[in-house]
Amino acid sequence: MASEKAPLPFVYTFMAGAIAGVSEATHIDFGHTRVQLQTGKAAAGADTYNGMFDCFSKIIRNEGFSRLYRGITAPILMEAPKRATKFAANDKWGKFYRELFGQTQMTQSLSVLTGASAGATESFVVVPFELVKIRLQDKASAGRYNGMIDVVVKTVRNEGILAMYNGLESTLWRHILWNAGYFGCIFQVRQLIPKAETKQGQMTNDIIAGSVGGTVGTILNTPMDVVKSRIQNTVKVAGQTPKYNWAWPGVATIAKEEGFGALYKGFVPKVLRLGPGGGILLVVYTGVMDFFRNMREAKGL
Repeated sequence: MASEKAPLPFVYTFMAGAIAGVSEATHIDFGHTRVQLQTGKAAAGADTYNGMFDCFSKIIRNEGFSRLYRGITAPILMEAPKRATKFAANDKWGKFYRELFGQTQMTQSLSVLTGASAGATESFVVVPFELVKIRLQDKASAGRYNGMIDVVVKTVRNEGILAMYNGLESTLWRHILWNAGYFGCIFQVRQLIPKAETKQGQMTNDIIAGSVGGTVGTILNTPMDVVKSRIQNTVKVAGQTPKYNWAWPGVATIAKEEGFGALYKGFVPKVLRLGPGGGILLVVYTGVMDFFRNMREAKGL
């Protein structure tokens, strides 16, 4: 969230976001990607998962433990620029909207609008990495690609360069919803809890605010995450309209064919990461920004 303390140049907010993102990154999303790509009602078989533990156990038993880390390079490489863009864009959009609406301080509505705008900005960084990750992690694609570079080469050669941005619209919605919920909740929670008098108290407040924000953001955006995964895993064929093509129609299709609960496939591991992960993000970002601020003050800048 954009700091209300002394402002810092863009490069510092970008660097702080990158450091926060690397600190928060984990490898748990392989399982939730597999579950999200599973279509139809649950049935018996090695390729059907009844939950995250069932998913992990079947992957290890049938494909080997190393399969859990297939496609993990893409999200690792994505994490730093993704989080850096998130916080830097939130800071810039915050300043823009405060000036636009004549506000000297951030408000609840502006924090939601700012977060949504930052999420939209972040999406353009995320889409190619997400597409590579999903195509590597889907079992049906296991023999089609030899690695991250191979996914890019084959996707561009067979589907065109713009195919690397398949799912951009659904990704925009996913990040708009998550960031609006995240930054909006951070603002609201900070208003509701007692103001911290110590650095430890500030960290505790940030953990609480960020965790609430991460949880609410995940509740809001998981349906779009499910749709996005399916859109990006669909290889486009000339003359054919994909089953999952646009975000909101995709939501309606999944709800109609598989039930509303299918829109929350993979929710448990996602919220277990992004709930507390949202708190970690905020604590690390705030701490790094304070470090940069103190460093500049010591140098008289």
